Amino acid sequence: MQKLVTLISILLFVVFLQTNSFAQKRTDSIVVKTDSLKKHSPRKVIPRVATIRSAILPGLGQIYNRKYWKLPLVYGAIGATTGIFIYNVNNYRRLRDAYRNKTDGISSNDVLIYYKYRNLSAGALRSYRNVFRQNVDYSALFFLVFWGLNVVDATVDAHLHSFDVNDNISFQFKPGYSNMANTSGMSLVINIGKH
Repeated sequence: MQKLVTLISILLFVVFLQTNSFAQKRTDSIVVKTDSLKKHSPRKVIPRVATIRSAILPGLGQIYNRKYWKLPLVYGAIGATTGIFIYNVNNYRRLRDAYRNKTDGISSNDVLIYYKYRNLSAGALRSYRNVFRQNVDYSALFFLVFWGLNVVDATVDAHLHSFDVNDNISFQFKPGYSNMANTSGMSLVINIGKH
């Protein structure tokens, strides 16, 4: 029973791929016709320029590559890590000052402690201060990682801009006999080039 289910699944998969292949072939002729109507040559994108622009200002490489839809992702990642960094730095400074004022032995300095931290003990203030100090480091690290990913994305996208994906690249599953293996079965046929 399990072999029957496996065989049916494979046959459905092959039929699905064949239908996709035929559907792709029908739309390919339309794509070729619209491509032949273009009068201008494609713009040359230089990966080095995209890399430098993206390293100087996040998102500038994506603008150079004309991938405007990536800008909200870039600025969202950079903006979120910047906001988290500022939040952590502010809390770290408040906790550092609160810990200093709590442990200096002058009771009049307790008024200078930020209102959220007045009821905490010196040990709790020290512990929270250390946690926020660690979070400052992590948020700075994530900021640099996202900046680097922005540069990598712009560079890779610029390299792939001239990558040729024409209509002649396709693959098909074909049933048949293999002389080499002396068996019948399915073959994956990849056609590259003009036919």
